[in-house]
Amino acid sequence: MTTRTLRIAMNGITGRMGYRQHLVRSILPIRDAGGFTLEDGTKVQVEPILIGRNEAKIKELAELHGVEHWTTDLDAAINDPSVDIIFDASMTSLRAATLKKAMAAGKHIYTEKPTAETLAEAIELAQIARDTGVTAGVVHDKLYLPGLVKLRRLVDEGFFGRILSLRGEFGYWVFEGEVQEAQRPSWNYRKEDGGGMTTDMFCHWNYVLEGIIGTVKSVNANTVTHIPTRWDERGAEYQATADDAAYGIFELETPGGDQVVAQINSSWAVRVYRDELVEFQIDGTHGSAVAGLRNCVAQQRAHTPKPVWNPDLPVTEPFRDQWLEVPANADLDNGFKAQWEEFLRDVVAGREHRFGLLSAARGVQLAELGLQSSAERRTIDIPAITL
Repeated sequence: MTTRTLRIAMNGITGRMGYRQHLVRSILPIRDAGGFTLEDGTKVQVEPILIGRNEAKIKELAELHGVEHWTTDLDAAINDPSVDIIFDASMTSLRAATLKKAMAAGKHIYTEKPTAETLAEAIELAQIARDTGVTAGVVHDKLYLPGLVKLRRLVDEGFFGRILSLRGEFGYWVFEGEVQEAQRPSWNYRKEDGGGMTTDMFCHWNYVLEGIIGTVKSVNANTVTHIPTRWDERGAEYQATADDAAYGIFELETPGGDQVVAQINSSWAVRVYRDELVEFQIDGTHGSAVAGLRNCVAQQRAHTPKPVWNPDLPVTEPFRDQWLEVPANADLDNGFKAQWEEFLRDVVAGREHRFGLLSAARGVQLAELGLQSSAERRTIDIPAITL
C-alpha cells in the first residue's frame, strides 16, 4: 500500500476555533487513525505543524498532543518546500495577506472565514487561486452538520413542495468580561480588528442559504451594537466599535426559479430559549422542518394541525409533539473533520474544492452589502461575481 503524507502548517491554532475544531477534532483524529484510504488504495496521512505567535503556548500544545513540529515563523513555514498546505484560522485582518503569500509560494490553502475584509480583496484571492492552480478550500462547516445534512436531504427529496420561507435564529449571551470572563476574544467586538457579527456570520449564512435553498438575490439588514462597553482578556475596559447583532432579510431564488424569503437573526446579546444555539426552519406548501446542529424534525401537510386563534383560552395543543424526528440514515462524522477529509482528497487528486475562494467572496459580499443596507436603511440587490 502506498502512503502519502501531507504536511499541514496550521496558523492561528491557539485560537478557540483553530484549536478545538480544526486541530483536536479534525487533524489529530485523522492522524491518530493512521490517515484515510483513497479509492485506489492509497493511504493519506497528515502531519500537522503548529504555528502561533506565543512561543510558550504553541510549544505546550505541541507537547500535549505529540506534534513534533511547531514554529512562530509563519513566513518560514510558507516558504518551506516540504509543506504542502497552509491552513489559516488567525485574525480576519491578517488572513488575506497570509493566503496571498501561501498561494504565491505554490501552497494549497484551507482557511476559515471571512477570507478578507473587503470584497475586492476576496475576489483577488479567488483570482490568485485560479491563476496559480492550487487547491483552495474554505471552511463551510455548517453544511456538514447532521441537522443541516438532514434538512438538505428533505429539500432534495422534494419534501417541502414549493419552498416559501426560511427562518433562522443564531446566538447566545457573550459575557461582557467585567464580572464573568467573555467566551469570545475581544477583537470580535472591534471593527478596526475585523470584528463584528455581520462580518463574522453573514459569510456563513450565504453558503448555508446557497447550499440548502438557492442564490441570495438581495439583502435588507439592521446591524446593532447592543453592548457598547466590554472588558478584554487583561480585564481592561474598552469600547465595542463593531456590531454584536445583525437582523437580516434575504430574498433567494431556487434553481427552479422560485422566490423564497429568508429571515435570520444573529446576536451575541440574546439568551437561548431554543433547543440548539442555531436553528433553521423551512416552510413549504407540502411540509415544514426545523433543523439545529444535530437534530431535525419535520411535519408534513397531512399531519399539520389546524389551530384556531383564541386568546381567551389557554393553549392546550402540544405543538412540539406533533413533529417527527428525521433520521440520519448515515454515519455523520464531525462536520469540520468531514470537510477536511474531502479537501485533502481534492489536494491529492489535484482538483478544485467545491467550496473555494469564489464562494467565500460571495460571503464577504453579503456581509459588505449587509452593512451598507443597515447604514442606508434600504434593500440592496446583490450582483453576480465573475472572475
